[in-house]
Amino acid sequence: MRKLAALAAVVTMSVGALTACSSGNYCDNLKGYVDSAKDLDIKDSNAVGKMLDQAKKVEKSAPKDLQDDWKTIIDYAEKAQAAKGDTNKLMELAKSDGSKITPAMEAITKQAKDSCKIDLPGAGAN
Repeated sequence: MRKLAALAAVVTMSVGALTACSSGNYCDNLKGYVDSAKDLDIKDSNAVGKMLDQAKKVEKSAPKDLQDDWKTIIDYAEKAQAAKGDTNKLMELAKSDGSKITPAMEAITKQAKDSCKIDLPGAGAN
């Protein structure tokens, strides 16, 4: 009977661990995003693509209250990548989407600092 109870406990803990890891660790993914965003040249579509890949990983593991903010960041990055370094298109994008990006980055930056002890580059969190 003890063996059965011990086995049940191990199975229950294992399922819990798998569930917790299924979307990845938000803080670890956020560190990868920070590394990809350091010194990012928004005109370099390949660099933006790498940052975008990391942002998508972060979005999947982000707390529910930040997922819309990450979607805003990803949408912006996809548009920036599609501009392929065209300065005029990037300026238009900044004008049209800038007001959406600011509150999203503020929410992400605050949570990153409070929960993960990570300062996001270029987000005023020095």
